[in-house]
Amino acid sequence: MLASSQIRPVIHISDRHLIQQVYLPEEAKTRRVFSPVKQSKLFVLDTEDGHPSALVSEEEEATEIPVPNNESSTFLSKWSPPKYLWRGLSVLILTGQVITRTINGKIHWKNTLQQLERVGPKSVGVCLLTSAFVGMAFTIQFVREFTRLGLNRSVGGVLALAFSRELSPVVTSIVVAGRIGSAFAAELGTMQVSEQTDTLRVLGANPVDYLVTPRVLASCIALPFLTLMCFTVGMASSALLADSVYGISINIILDSAQRALRSWDIISAMIKSQVFGAIISVVSCAWGVTTLGGAKGVGESTTSAVVVSLVGIFIADFALSYCFFQGAGDSLKNCM
Repeated sequence: MLASSQIRPVIHISDRHLIQQVYLPEEAKTRRVFSPVKQSKLFVLDTEDGHPSALVSEEEEATEIPVPNNESSTFLSKWSPPKYLWRGLSVLILTGQVITRTINGKIHWKNTLQQLERVGPKSVGVCLLTSAFVGMAFTIQFVREFTRLGLNRSVGGVLALAFSRELSPVVTSIVVAGRIGSAFAAELGTMQVSEQTDTLRVLGANPVDYLVTPRVLASCIALPFLTLMCFTVGMASSALLADSVYGISINIILDSAQRALRSWDIISAMIKSQVFGAIISVVSCAWGVTTLGGAKGVGESTTSAVVVSLVGIFIADFALSYCFFQGAGDSLKNCM
């Protein structure tokens, strides 16, 4: 047996239990002891004072952290749809929501009246000014040719048909898209990046009812009236220019316009204006509520909303004109 002076007790101390007591010779080499316990320590105790004199071993249970395997990720998990795709889908979804809520009567009338004042009366000045100069420029281009051909009595009919079918609704919609559409996109984009739309949801208000539907209704209601006023101002400015510069009497122009125009020409202009107003408002609102990236994103959404609205106006104008005015027309025969 070993001498008592050469033997010191080794106590295995655990966080849970005192497992065992082992006697090792002092000259023996220190061995690492593995234990399934979460944390364990092995001390050599001094038999004289009973305090630990040296740390022999300390072992902790290794915890294996799972590492995600990038190879197992699929293609769809990495793919994100392009911006134009989900913005196009947002236009369709927003259109359906506006139609559904309008039919159900979920309309915020106070906001609708405010937006109607903004789209209508506050846009009259710039629309009428633009229409007047477009009418005079159009008159300069073709009246001089008609006078050389001796078709003075057809000038009024051509002006009336051009303004009612194309110029008035398209020019008015372009002005509104630049003035109102950009404002809609900028406002809703700022509210989106500053989380004001989330605040509306927290307060129990639906952003579509409170923000989108009033703007769409205001645009669809105001655009036809703006188109009628632009048609009147455009015809008046063209008649004054033709009378003062080319010597064609205003009475001849008005009589020719009255014989060439039909009720369907005015109705088609109203329908076009409503469609253009819906395109401007829905696209601008959809681009606004899908804005990301702070102030830079607001600027990009505003510019993109105006461009897409103008492209949509021209495409819709072609489609509606093709549907409304197919075949050979005889409107100018009445004013020859």
